[in-house]
Amino acid sequence: MTSNPIAAAYPADARTLIVLGSGIAGLYAALLGAEAGAQVTLLTKGGLEESNTWFAQGGISAVLDEPAPGDTVAAHIEDTLKAGAGHCDPEAVRVLCTEAREDIAGLVRFGVRFDSDDDGDPALGLEAAHSAPRILHAGGDATGARVAAALIGSVLESRSAGRIRVVSRAHATSLVQTDGRISGVAYVQDGQPAIVQADAVLLATGGAGQLFAQTTNPSVATADGLALAWRAGAAVSDLEFFQFHPTCLVRPAGAPGGTEPLLISEAVRGEGALLLDAFGQRFMPDYHPDAELAPRDVVSRSIALHLAALGDPNGHVFLDATVIEAKRGSGFLEKRFPTISQRTREAGFDWTREPVPVAPAAHYWMGGVVTDLHGQTSVPGLYAAGEVACTGVQGANRLASNSLLEGLVFARRAVDAIVGAVAGAVDAVPLRAGSAAGGLPLTHAAGTPSTADGARPPSEYAGTEPFSRGALQRLMTAKAGVLRSGVLLAEAEAALDAWADGLLPAAGAASTDVRAHEDANLLLAAQLLVRAARARRQSLGAHYRSDTAAAPAVVDHSDKPHSMSPKASLVHD
Repeated sequence: MTSNPIAAAYPADARTLIVLGSGIAGLYAALLGAEAGAQVTLLTKGGLEESNTWFAQGGISAVLDEPAPGDTVAAHIEDTLKAGAGHCDPEAVRVLCTEAREDIAGLVRFGVRFDSDDDGDPALGLEAAHSAPRILHAGGDATGARVAAALIGSVLESRSAGRIRVVSRAHATSLVQTDGRISGVAYVQDGQPAIVQADAVLLATGGAGQLFAQTTNPSVATADGLALAWRAGAAVSDLEFFQFHPTCLVRPAGAPGGTEPLLISEAVRGEGALLLDAFGQRFMPDYHPDAELAPRDVVSRSIALHLAALGDPNGHVFLDATVIEAKRGSGFLEKRFPTISQRTREAGFDWTREPVPVAPAAHYWMGGVVTDLHGQTSVPGLYAAGEVACTGVQGANRLASNSLLEGLVFARRAVDAIVGAVAGAVDAVPLRAGSAAGGLPLTHAAGTPSTADGARPPSEYAGTEPFSRGALQRLMTAKAGVLRSGVLLAEAEAALDAWADGLLPAAGAASTDVRAHEDANLLLAAQLLVRAARARRQSLGAHYRSDTAAAPAVVDHSDKPHSMSPKASLVHD
């Protein structure tokens, strides 16, 4: 066990909390935990700024005390349920939308300054599938970076004051369990193994965009938290629902501006940008009555279907923002979207004068580790918040700008439970765990799911290419991406299982090779995603299968998420 140099500053009965991750959920939880008197250790595998939050452009949705004309909390709830294709947990959505303003105030308290209009009131933007303007921005399209920077500043102040211990470059390799309860985290830092212990661990590790060849996520998004939780015995759910952002810039070969992905925010289409095909024709009205403002899974799928119809399934379409500049006046795009304006220029485009090439990219995982309304997972002592969690808020398709809000609301509720502010919340049975279906078998060596009889579907794909991260990403993009079918998913499963036999036994918890741990986590996450996608035979939300009928447009809320949990005997014996 590593010693904690700030432990002496706390009373002997202070709760100890480990937070894994430095996105919005992790930073906010660490700050709130420290304020509540907990002894907090914040572990991040890169620098504090390396998170999906830093790259978020769209903003944070919230109905404030003085909302836009006609907007209500009830409308926000309805929009969220509609985008989620009837698969949301209504109570979780109610909590999210009714408590939003509390955590917007919390961000302001920690130094976040949101954009204002000419009257000095909060500037509220409109985004796809929202029925009213309710999106808060900070620095225009630099919202994530501005929010993260403010929270990081507050965390560093707390570190200087001895209230938070920050451990950077610490890659978590396993969760420590004592008598069936999570009691700490094993990690590798600068090639050296270490362990830190605590009363509770909060996973805030983000998503897994690195599963796919094109993603808006940074390189650290390698499904670490999901894999840690699964191997510890936690239930997971809704892993078939992976959202692809419709408009990620496609850089021509050899183009300047680096290789970092550039998401072109949904807010650009909210301002009036249009999608055009290679012939200059607008096509979205042919696919959905809301056209460019349809839910993002619809837009992504429509682009994929349209490209396939044109005989160019791996091609791209164009986003035309020149219509915004023409309507709102010269310089509007630069003022409203400074980051995108700069990054598109760096890539060789002037989006005020020409459409820019875009294609769908892996963006956000709706599924994750199952939690109750206080962030508690099915394993005592283990909590989760943010993208790694499955609270039931996002359903089958996340509503734009609800993700940062979800991270805030449920991180706060988790901290309240951990420090005992919520009576009876600690170690409560997760509210949604009762809907869990039978767990998939789990191999003891590395926590990989396997078929019950050990058989694998035949596939010409399996074994044709050695494992590499690039090979995994190409496989997942081709066979488990925007468009799926039973045949493609069976081929993906066979290849993944074949790779797992060779890769995972060599990447055990004792390894100090961070890349090997990340690869093992990605492979496990891919297996879980593909199994979930095969199990759901109907298309629903972001899960689209071309070989099966779509689910009804309105799905009864009794359609519970399909949860999976590893068999305890295989994890703990």
